[in-house]
Amino acid sequence: MKKTLKNSHLMISLVAVLASFLVAILVMLLTGLNPSRFFVALIRTFSGYDILRGNFNPRYIGEFVQVSLPLILSGLSVGFAFRTGLFNIGAEGQLIMGSLGAVCVGILFPMPIYLHLPLAILTAALLGALWGAVPGFLKAKFGVHEVVITIMMNYIALYLSAYVIKLLPGSDNQKSADIVASALLRSDFLRSITANSRLHWGFIIVIAAILIYRFIIDKTVFGYELRAVGFNPFAAEYAGIRVNSRIISSMIIAGAFAGLAGAMLSLGTFDYGRVLSHFENYGFDGISVALLGGNTGLGILLSGLLFGILKSSQTMMQSLGIPLEIVNIVSGLIILFVAMQYGIQALLKRFTKGKEEEDGSV
Repeated sequence: MKKTLKNSHLMISLVAVLASFLVAILVMLLTGLNPSRFFVALIRTFSGYDILRGNFNPRYIGEFVQVSLPLILSGLSVGFAFRTGLFNIGAEGQLIMGSLGAVCVGILFPMPIYLHLPLAILTAALLGALWGAVPGFLKAKFGVHEVVITIMMNYIALYLSAYVIKLLPGSDNQKSADIVASALLRSDFLRSITANSRLHWGFIIVIAAILIYRFIIDKTVFGYELRAVGFNPFAAEYAGIRVNSRIISSMIIAGAFAGLAGAMLSLGTFDYGRVLSHFENYGFDGISVALLGGNTGLGILLSGLLFGILKSSQTMMQSLGIPLEIVNIVSGLIILFVAMQYGIQALLKRFTKGKEEEDGSV
């Protein structure tokens, strides 16, 4: 049964991706654009190979991977909450707070790298977890819907982060001072083998996060209780599960994943804190990543890489004459088709039934 569900999610995701690309091709043809340039940009982004010029540049691979890392972690954040019956639309704010925590530790508390980097990463996870705990507590104790609280807390995080970063020594109105090198995920080795891309050691943290996600959800009694609460909180409470504490725990863990995504940006991609005036949508894109990935660890990894390719190929597409809106159309269509999962399941069943009847008649 479990294997059948996984196969069903996989088929729906594949159909959603293929259908979205087909619709995008149709849109490009109707507007006089060359669809081949769209796919040339995608291939160059994830493989590093330029079909038009026949050369290879590993920088493209490094850039798309580092763009994918926070998307995958945001997807884990949203997916974890989904698996426990919660809609964590606050991953954006939790990510921002995680980034802020990493920046503050990275600038204010210089120490040896074997202490500094782990402390900065841990602080990012803790601040993200704290930001997730608030809506979890309000949901559990007072029945306040988590969507309302997390949306409001996103804006609090945005402006609180901008205010605090400006107060840090050496900061200006756009960014903080550079984070001390001992707190960075930067890797000269990884940059050297990817033609000076911004690829960093954060990919190890992402792999560990995926393994932790799968272990908690699928291999522990605690994870079973979380999923039981997600399926039916009333039945779970009748069975003796502490529903309120599980709701809070779920949002804390989801917030920690999003906080780690913030550390990927501050400690890995930019090496400084940024004064943001608007959302960058890493957290909101995590919703798309989780939905396409079926809320499973492996699915979120693959869908995060797909959205990373789409996100990091935008500049290249524009240079080839493909408007930025085409990428947004593809991303939106993927989620639209995933949301139509029951219709897709019906079509797949009809196709399978028709094929079986045809085979039987033969």
